[in-house]
Amino acid sequence: MSAPVRVLVCDDQALVRTGFATIIDAQHDLEVVGECGDGRAAVDLAERLRPDVVVMDVRMPVLDGIEATRLLAGADVENPAKVLVVTTFNLDEYVYEALRAGASGFLLKDAPPAQLLHGIRTVATGWALLAPEVTRRLVGRYADRIKPVQGMTDDVPLTSRELEVLRLIADGLSNSEIAATLVLSHETVKTYVSRILAKLNLRDRVQAVVYAYRHGLVA
Repeated sequence: MSAPVRVLVCDDQALVRTGFATIIDAQHDLEVVGECGDGRAAVDLAERLRPDVVVMDVRMPVLDGIEATRLLAGADVENPAKVLVVTTFNLDEYVYEALRAGASGFLLKDAPPAQLLHGIRTVATGWALLAPEVTRRLVGRYADRIKPVQGMTDDVPLTSRELEVLRLIADGLSNSEIAATLVLSHETVKTYVSRILAKLNLRDRVQAVVYAYRHGLVA
């Protein structure tokens, strides 16, 4: 039997933190290894405990969740942590910044327990979690801030089909939705996504979305 996924829960609201921890610890394949209520403690604990997934609130004292995410998963971090950001839609702008900081996924705070557990497991496996509604509302709303870089569109080393898949990822479609749209099998879409990430040297779907906007592939 494989070792459980080790989770660090970071939220400044004790009730939320305890609720998350209770839900997570009730699963045979998940284990809470630590809890904290501010971003500075989140960074310190994550560096000490090396959890598989950090569940990170955005608004926290001492150090906010965005800066904590950047310190744990930013582009300059040698061994980036996998950070799952939990937020509410009235924090859209903050979540966009967390995306740029290196977060691997996003969940709404009022998501049902099953969605939280699915999110943790998904991020733990190395896949990014972008719920379509989050992608459409967040990235779509703030797309104008991800300025296309002049002349970079021609430098994208992807086939026409891979470009098609990348655009659909940026539109917030899941693999199943992409498969239905392009009339492909789910496994074929997974192969395309993996190939796109490898060719572009991207860590996950979150980075793929930003890449698509930066290169003017979507508007």
